[in-house]
Amino acid sequence: MTARPTPPQDRFDHRMSVFDTDDEFLADALPFLTEALAAPGEPPPVVIAAPGNLDLLRDALGTDAKDIGLVPHTDWYTGSAANAIAQGAGYLAANAGPGGRVHLLMEPVWGGRAGRSPRETAEWIRYEALANLLFAPLATTALCAYDARVTGPAIVAAARRAHPGTGVYEDPFRLAAELDAVPLPPPPADAERLTGPAPAADAVRTWATVQGLSAADAELFGTAVAEAAAAVGPLDGALLWGEAPACVCELRTGRRVDDPLAGFVPPASAELEPGQGLWFARQVCAYVDVRVEGDGASVRLQYG
Repeated sequence: MTARPTPPQDRFDHRMSVFDTDDEFLADALPFLTEALAAPGEPPPVVIAAPGNLDLLRDALGTDAKDIGLVPHTDWYTGSAANAIAQGAGYLAANAGPGGRVHLLMEPVWGGRAGRSPRETAEWIRYEALANLLFAPLATTALCAYDARVTGPAIVAAARRAHPGTGVYEDPFRLAAELDAVPLPPPPADAERLTGPAPAADAVRTWATVQGLSAADAELFGTAVAEAAAAVGPLDGALLWGEAPACVCELRTGRRVDDPLAGFVPPASAELEPGQGLWFARQVCAYVDVRVEGDGASVRLQYG
């Protein structure tokens, strides 16, 4: 590839590529990588993509492939959207140049035997929207790749709303609030009610073990519930229901939880500070759903 100089940038540059052929993927990916290699003061760019698309790039790049990190997207996206945020933040802290400078081509995992459920899809669109806020202070350049053969038109249309420069971009707070306004299914009538000012980790752990979680998973879930309760309390009540792996705890608080970034901002250190329990909960649980209800809120944690 022939490198061309690129102007410096000092903010998060969040781009989107939609393709439905191999040639269209390469038509967007190769100029992006050319730009990356020419960017002064940056480490090598990284491509996180489907294995087939990595093979396409290896063939097209030839000897230039040695200058680019190529990571199967199933190795990067290994859990929830909150886990992906942590992965990205950790990578930038450890590997990016000054100010967070690095080029990342990122293709989330949308396929699989059954594809992502509507609930999972909503989580990932929220991730794309919140990335504009979480990484705003950094000079990272990200190109999010959407294979229309896998994602389908509804996901592509939703993702365009989360990416600047698409013509339909929406304010991240507004988009996140819209996703959080979707009502959750009501708790079952036989949900177990916990008493006291906050659910004790050992009570949740014991209940989750009875429902079929392993001792290690029950320990994590109990700790996640206790940490979340400490972050959003004081509580008006808590409910438990479900069975392994989908054990659920819903916390109800008289305090509004209005910040869509709650639990998504990485802590400054490995030690959680007061109020950061939602970060731990989002890293441990498959879903953490916050719904504002009048002057209070509900926080629903689902382990698996």
